[in-house]
Amino acid sequence: MNGFKEFIMKGNVLDLAVGVVIGSAFTALINAFVEHLIQPVIAVFGGANVDGFAYRIIADNKATTLDFGAIISAVISFLITAAVVYFVFVLPVNKARDFDKKRRGITEEVTELTDIDLLTDIRDLLKAQNTK
Repeated sequence: MNGFKEFIMKGNVLDLAVGVVIGSAFTALINAFVEHLIQPVIAVFGGANVDGFAYRIIADNKATTLDFGAIISAVISFLITAAVVYFVFVLPVNKARDFDKKRRGITEEVTELTDIDLLTDIRDLLKAQNTK
């Protein structure tokens, strides 16, 4: 049972699960929200010769429409989906990992670098860059 728990708590398994969730589970919900609530608000900003928040380059050719509203809607859809996945899945799992580490007594040592350490690292990187 402990092996299964370690497998589930690995970061790459969580990343895969989050990717699947972003790709499928929230798509219909978020698209409906954006299409029926956000898109009508964006379309209000259109003018007389504009379909919503879009501009048709050639009046008689629908293929020449630049649809800015659709792009704004897609960005909003992505941001909403990413926020939901983060706050519903990623944040609770990270909190559970931290709690599990504290429960088992695992602490991460944080070593503070001095100015000399940083300057030495910069010098080494510059040396390596100049030798290429």
